[in-house]
Amino acid sequence: MTALPLEKARQIIDAAFAKGAELKLKPLGVSVLDAGGHLVAFERQDGASFLRPQMSAGKAYGALAIGMGSRKVEAFAKERPHLVAGISDVSGGRVLPVVGGVLIRDKAGTIIGAVGISGDTSDNDEAAAIAGIEAAGFTADPG
Repeated sequence: MTALPLEKARQIIDAAFAKGAELKLKPLGVSVLDAGGHLVAFERQDGASFLRPQMSAGKAYGALAIGMGSRKVEAFAKERPHLVAGISDVSGGRVLPVVGGVLIRDKAGTIIGAVGISGDTSDNDEAAAIAGIEAAGFTADPG
């Protein structure tokens, strides 16, 4: 059994969309990945552009790949661009080092997945991800 069931992933997405509506954000795409980087669920709001699945998943994948929220991944990319470029290469280009990817931790502090959101500003994407994770009863780790 997975540590991040589909029901919880859907709760995360619903709460992230609710936060987006509350903040009056542009249409979002939300990807929820398990700890192994596998997609559990994705939804895109009406009007979100066509690359939102790849962009949101890339934010979450990068957080999981490096073990820190994408806020730190983005800073890391600025400090050591050659290393992050290499990580992106070995991942087949799946890493997007931009704010909006947030690690999901269980009550014991174990990483069980990540949420990536794309559609508005990176800070707003991150705020919606945190809201979704917390609404599902997990701890958000934005880095």
